[in-house]
Amino acid sequence: MKRLRAAPSDRGCLVGICFFILGLGTLLPWNFFMTASLYFQRRLSANASNVTDGDHGGDGSGYSKYFNSCMTLLSQLPLLLFTLLNSILYQRISEAVRIAGSLIFILLLFVFTAALVKVEMDTERFFSVTMTTIWFINSFGAVLQGSLFGLVGMLPQKYSAVFMSGQGLAGTFAAVAMLLATASDAHPESAALGYFITPCVGTLATLACYLLLPRLEFARHYLGQGAKYEPGATDELLAVHQRTRVCQAESLTADGGKLNGRANGSAPAKDGDGAEGSEARRDRSREAFLALGQADKKQAKASIVEVFKKIWVMAFCVTFVFTVTLSVFPTVTVDVRTTALPGKWDDYFIIVCCFLTFNINDWLGRTVTTLIRWPRKESPVFPLLVVSRVVFIPLLMLCNVQPRSFLPVYFASDAVFAVIMALFSISSGYFVCLSMSYAPQLVEAKDAETAGSLMTFFLALGLSIGAALSFLLRRLV
Repeated sequence: MKRLRAAPSDRGCLVGICFFILGLGTLLPWNFFMTASLYFQRRLSANASNVTDGDHGGDGSGYSKYFNSCMTLLSQLPLLLFTLLNSILYQRISEAVRIAGSLIFILLLFVFTAALVKVEMDTERFFSVTMTTIWFINSFGAVLQGSLFGLVGMLPQKYSAVFMSGQGLAGTFAAVAMLLATASDAHPESAALGYFITPCVGTLATLACYLLLPRLEFARHYLGQGAKYEPGATDELLAVHQRTRVCQAESLTADGGKLNGRANGSAPAKDGDGAEGSEARRDRSREAFLALGQADKKQAKASIVEVFKKIWVMAFCVTFVFTVTLSVFPTVTVDVRTTALPGKWDDYFIIVCCFLTFNINDWLGRTVTTLIRWPRKESPVFPLLVVSRVVFIPLLMLCNVQPRSFLPVYFASDAVFAVIMALFSISSGYFVCLSMSYAPQLVEAKDAETAGSLMTFFLALGLSIGAALSFLLRRLV
């Protein structure tokens, strides 16, 4: 048999860089629309100022007031939907069409959103067009993310960490882009146009990285673009496998155990026993292959229900973490107002204390898990700490969220809000990363893929529940 071909090296870490950018590109749609919520709110409020209908007019009411809740819900529902349709979609559509096609549509939708900055519309039409764009851009984003998770899973494990790092920095990238657009002192319309052109460039770079992968020998070796074995090796390996199974059967028949006919007290048939001996040998062979069949069944993957019974605690944890996070971020947190003296800080407050603080600390929480993994996966303290994060909901609702109708303001200070946001985000990233990494460790290696798919579904479920709850919590403020 010919020898297996050794894996080539990742020259210049080009494959690692490509997957970092691909990870960044998967979450650009959600983060750029979320960080631009102030732009959408201001435009809706400006359009609504000329409307006499009390339901739609005025800052903080009507469309502008519930824009963030609608945006969050319509961003997360596609993720849940396409997670459920994942198996059908993957079987019917090729990987290249799913990834390249999604990136092209995301690019076109970002170009459309940038062009929309220069188009005047009434409030209702602008709201409807924006929500439709958010739905479709996140639908393609969900397809892209699921496809790339499957792709990076074929590479060595460290590339999954690189891919996740790219995803973790997508929010920071969007917040920095908004910060630069605000600091440019350009006309708000021009600043918004420049902001939405940035993800167009980022999506183009992501598409270029994906198209570059088949040209890199390291990527071809692992992703099936090139032969992983020397020609003819696969057939020889299959032949060896067949011979091994026959030898296993013969060794079982030759063994003095329960399968060689002595279990019932009878003597083994000899070659010279004629027809009876031949029949006995056939019986022994049949029993041996049945035994091998039972051994193969032990190697079969467990059912979804069986896997869920082993990982249900981690599934609950990841669902609860995202339910708490999305119920107040960004719907509630984006409406917190600074209590500092009026000035330029007003324009930077939400960008810095809400979006930049959340994304940097969320990424930090995920990164810390490479050094610290406490509590352990078997510890009952872990789900208790996850549930304790619910305290952040009232804490953030009692910050200076404006306008408000029911609750008083207990934490008016900008610094207190920033500290609460930092703890809120670092705990979110930490517990999400632990939950997702612990789940595959609770099952056998052959069931790790099933566990990962289940955790992805519960992650999406938590995002959707949190988005739905955000409507109620914003009203309660």
